[in-house]
Amino acid sequence: MSVQQETAPAGAATLRRQILPTELGPCTVHVQRGTGGRCPASDTPVVYLHGAAGSWTTFLPLLSGVPAHARVLIDLPGWGESTKGARLEHFSIEAMARAVTGVLDALGYRRWNLVGHSMGGFLALHIAAAWPERTASVATISATTFGVAEAARRPLHGLSRFPAFAGMLLVMRSMAALGPAGPALIRAIGATPVMGPLMSPFFADPAAISPGVIRGLGDDARPAGFCAAARAAAHYDFGQWRGIRCPVLATRGDSDVFTPPSDLERLAEMVPHVQLVTIPRCGHFANIERPEQVQRLLDDLRPPRDVRRR
Repeated sequence: MSVQQETAPAGAATLRRQILPTELGPCTVHVQRGTGGRCPASDTPVVYLHGAAGSWTTFLPLLSGVPAHARVLIDLPGWGESTKGARLEHFSIEAMARAVTGVLDALGYRRWNLVGHSMGGFLALHIAAAWPERTASVATISATTFGVAEAARRPLHGLSRFPAFAGMLLVMRSMAALGPAGPALIRAIGATPVMGPLMSPFFADPAAISPGVIRGLGDDARPAGFCAAARAAAHYDFGQWRGIRCPVLATRGDSDVFTPPSDLERLAEMVPHVQLVTIPRCGHFANIERPEQVQRLLDDLRPPRDVRRR
């Protein structure tokens, strides 16, 4: 395991970087201690799980200020700084969940609050179902669930209902076939003005998104990881989510191309304690477009004293 100190976001506590082993390969984790200074075993951290086209950095807009509880930001195996040695041939939702909980165990945490964007929201819901006694709450930001899973099973059919996802999946499959040249090509395109129009369907107001954010999304693209996540979603048993017992906040943007209203409605039919929120003037990345509103929703979901709900 390697450890080093990193510069924190403005106004926030220092992030401590660690690399921990998992069954899917080495996992890079950034931990930000809370103001309580308590030991991990007595803290309930907020754990951030990124999407299939992102990394921990997509949550930077949510990290202002010093937190009351620790924040744990994970680059999932196959993404971000966790690509070297990643065993994507063994990828499944269950295996990725074991990797996440193994990391949290290694850090000494017994319970956690989960915040997941896109694929990370899917993963957070599975962890809540598989470890109900250890999951205090779940907040999903545009979780890619039922509709995307169906489109992943039948991508050509999905072109009519989920054209953005089906089209992206076909592109990612093409890029993955190129090996290391695929991500390099996407990064090269990401550094040009072409990337803005390509990413515009994912934002309600593309003109308001800075070129740096667009370049970052291009840098985070991992075609092989995206394809592995799509395969895993296509074969997932959603019935497992009936075992979720913690409070769940499920959000989507009102112009979200990956998370339709029907996904949230189906989730509410399965999970007893769920709050559904549609964020106005927002696309698939509310953590980037509407971070203040997202943070208010997260604060309302988790009481300051982290009271356990039964």
